[in-house]
Amino acid sequence: MTAQRAVLALKLALWVGALAPGIRLVHGVLTGGLGANPIEMLTHWTGMTALVLLMITLSITPLRRITGWNPIIRLRRPVGLFAFFYALAHFGIWFVFDMVFNVRWMLDDIAERRFITVGMAALLVLVPLAVTSTRGWIRRLGKRWGKLHRGVYVAATLGVVHYYWLVKADVRLPLAFAAGLAVLLVARHPRFAAPRPAPGGGRSAAQREEDDVDAERVRIG
Repeated sequence: MTAQRAVLALKLALWVGALAPGIRLVHGVLTGGLGANPIEMLTHWTGMTALVLLMITLSITPLRRITGWNPIIRLRRPVGLFAFFYALAHFGIWFVFDMVFNVRWMLDDIAERRFITVGMAALLVLVPLAVTSTRGWIRRLGKRWGKLHRGVYVAATLGVVHYYWLVKADVRLPLAFAAGLAVLLVARHPRFAAPRPAPGGGRSAAQREEDDVDAERVRIG
């Protein structure tokens, strides 16, 4: 299988896997299959899916370095955008059903409950990363783009803290996310990078430039 076909297959699997939780939740809403508290179920699973996808996004660069397979970097942007989509849905469900569109209640809740404070901060960090995820923004921002998109580390950390503070009893899963995040952040350090091939590697200048742009894709996708 060629690299292009492999990437296409992975993207197809990504779309199926990333959309599956949303489809399941919509089906649950329509069929009444979300239990006695459907709003809590919707809020929990959209937030959980966003956090999982964000962790997967952070794992792509280490996988690229370990395997030496550069095309995998092309999955980072769509995974990151799916993470943002679920984070936005997570917020929307809370704002619509818990806050009933009341902005004042929302602001009071953000100020009073620390897990909501950090959760909102994580979403606000992700917004500019999602907006500037296109090649056009990469060209416009230049070197500033890379600095901006280091914010994904902050967003992921805030997301884990949000989950930890939300859980009041069994914190094993939030701590597992925290441990996984710590491993991923260490693994992304340049010292763990695999040796690079000889300059050019038989690829044209345009292809190498394409790889460079993909390597600097948004850290959320």
